[in-house]
Amino acid sequence: MPVTVLLVDDEPLVRAGLRAVLEAQPDIEVVGEAADGAAVIPLVRQLRPDVVAMDVRMPLLDGIEATRAVLRTVDDPPKILVITTFENDEYVYEALRAGADGFLLKRARPAEIVHAVRLVAEGDSLLFPASVRQLAAEYGDDGGNRAARAVMERAQLTEREAAVLRLMARGLSNAEIAARLVVGTETVKSHVSAVLAKLGARDRTQAVIAAYESGFVAPG
Repeated sequence: MPVTVLLVDDEPLVRAGLRAVLEAQPDIEVVGEAADGAAVIPLVRQLRPDVVAMDVRMPLLDGIEATRAVLRTVDDPPKILVITTFENDEYVYEALRAGADGFLLKRARPAEIVHAVRLVAEGDSLLFPASVRQLAAEYGDDGGNRAARAVMERAQLTEREAAVLRLMARGLSNAEIAARLVVGTETVKSHVSAVLAKLGARDRTQAVIAAYESGFVAPG
């Protein structure tokens, strides 16, 4: 089954460019488009895309609020990939904090766009970990988020789960973590699932953001 994608951007040329790049791939299908975040929820419910590629800044409802709305109101929500002009953008970090699974630069090369969609859809690695770390260092609470610290303390991660979370924050995939810890991939998947459940995170991106916000992992 192909990865299905909904494109949301107020610039028609951006949508057309993304559609051309993605539909050139045999395993990706663009199932719809929208010009503003306000149209996302009904389209997500109608089309059930695997991934929503959404501009972070739009005139009526931006990507941050649209992300919050989708995750709050849609059962089994899609992965959300926010699209941005600038990499070091507080809006991007706020979108990640709101629940987005990753971000993509508008100037990205076609191969990078395809890779981002596939990686976010698969969900077994962190997209652009160095950039997420940089954003956390600049815009995060640097361990000062009391709520995040409380969640981390309540989680009571085991030593192995803590090690897995640290490697997740570095962007390692399940297979890479397995090789590093000398365990099976299925064992790593079990540890990742346990970490997400204990932190109340819907995916590894949110777990890593929580790790940075709580000070469990230093973003620098």
